[in-house]
Amino acid sequence: MTEKRYRLGVIGFAHMHINALIGSFDQQPHVEWVACADTVPKVPSVSQEPGTRQANVQRALEQTGIPQYYQDYREMLDKESFDIMLVCSENAQHGEVVEATADKGIHVVVEKPMATHLSDALRMVRAARRNQVKLIVNWPSTWFAPVRKAHELVEAGEIGEVFRFKYRNAASMGPLSYGQQMSEAEKGKEWWHQADTGGGAFLDYCCYGANLSRWFLGEAPTAAYGLQANLNNHFGSADDNGVVVARYPKAIAVIEGSWTFLHPGIPNGPIIYGSDGTLVCDRSSVKIYKDKKSMEPTVVHDDLMLPAGRETLALEVFHHLETGEPLHPTLDLPVNLDAMALLDAGLRSAASGKQELVNDKYWNIG
Repeated sequence: MTEKRYRLGVIGFAHMHINALIGSFDQQPHVEWVACADTVPKVPSVSQEPGTRQANVQRALEQTGIPQYYQDYREMLDKESFDIMLVCSENAQHGEVVEATADKGIHVVVEKPMATHLSDALRMVRAARRNQVKLIVNWPSTWFAPVRKAHELVEAGEIGEVFRFKYRNAASMGPLSYGQQMSEAEKGKEWWHQADTGGGAFLDYCCYGANLSRWFLGEAPTAAYGLQANLNNHFGSADDNGVVVARYPKAIAVIEGSWTFLHPGIPNGPIIYGSDGTLVCDRSSVKIYKDKKSMEPTVVHDDLMLPAGRETLALEVFHHLETGEPLHPTLDLPVNLDAMALLDAGLRSAASGKQELVNDKYWNIG
């Protein structure tokens, strides 16, 4: 890899994952931070607890040392020069932010989920292609070595023909329940709990299963049943539980997202069921069960590592830009567009109460 210097910026501090994204790139000596800007929330945030947008901005300026903060990201795009932009705005603003950034000829790394609807995702893709820039969708699950090993084993036929995919998120009582001292009124003013900003557990967590099921099953989904409910966070308008049952050409995917799990009860997965066995993936290992009478795994794969030189988001992005080699499939557009189409169908199904077909790029021109 060359030592080319990359000029980086940030748009959007709504999602606390911006801290990890900044951290990944900040580890590289050839990164030059230029400036950052937040988007304007529909409802002003009133908290400065860790993970809130005010805290995220303060961390970027004071700990990382990003030298310039703009109130208006469009002004920043007009005045500054960038190579790469990290986007962590509210989900519902991904479309407009990514389009404005791509129109300036800047590569974009946007945090999951890709967007709120397939039409937003297509807007982003068209802007990237129109301006010949890269659009990369980051997923924390991409950086879990057991997930990659699990996919390798499935591809090698270790559990035979795959019939069923299952994913559920790890324990979570919501994105602001990790030690933050916030009242319900304060949480209600955060975009996470507002439906029209793309908040809610459905988009927050079911998106992982949409992305991973598409990658593991190797085909585009065809239809989905979706369900949303607000069971425990009545101070907000967004759901805190979501489920998608997805129909694939030769398999079923069951995807669960919840902000009401004190403990998930089972490994979050993915769990893959095949004709010759069951594969169970967690954060530290991959277990394969081939004896239906045994509770002990037949094979355990642990001490797993990501590929050297591509083991972080920043290294993967630089590797791709400098070598032209493909991105990891979960970060690239074909998998992400199909995953977004699945989420879109799930949302439409939750609203209609019926199974909805998964639209693809040829049918959705929004």
